[in-house]
Amino acid sequence: MSGANLQFDKRVRKIVQGHHRLATNGAVLRMNSDGLIEARPRRRGPRFPLRGLVLLVGAGMLFKGFLLAHLGGISYNERVGLLADGTIVEQAGAWIMQPDPVTVQLAEWIGQVLPPL
Repeated sequence: MSGANLQFDKRVRKIVQGHHRLATNGAVLRMNSDGLIEARPRRRGPRFPLRGLVLLVGAGMLFKGFLLAHLGGISYNERVGLLADGTIVEQAGAWIMQPDPVTVQLAEWIGQVLPPL
């Protein structure tokens, strides 16, 4: 008799877990071949929006490239140097705004494509 109870408890636990996943993740409704509509839990995607992070980094690189193309290398480096002498927040900004190889290549491309302002 206890074996039957263990199997029953296992089935009940699986049903409760499925209901919990439906409540937390939401449901995707699907129709079977016989016309019965089933609600299945949605798959959990990554909690951190990776696409947003990639877009943010790309926009930052484009911004840096545009500034480097617009200001020129000497003026850009002077301004980054002024930031490096400031507060902790300004020093962090200077570290982020350092010209890197990707930024330099973007600035050269932007300088060729866009006319000077």
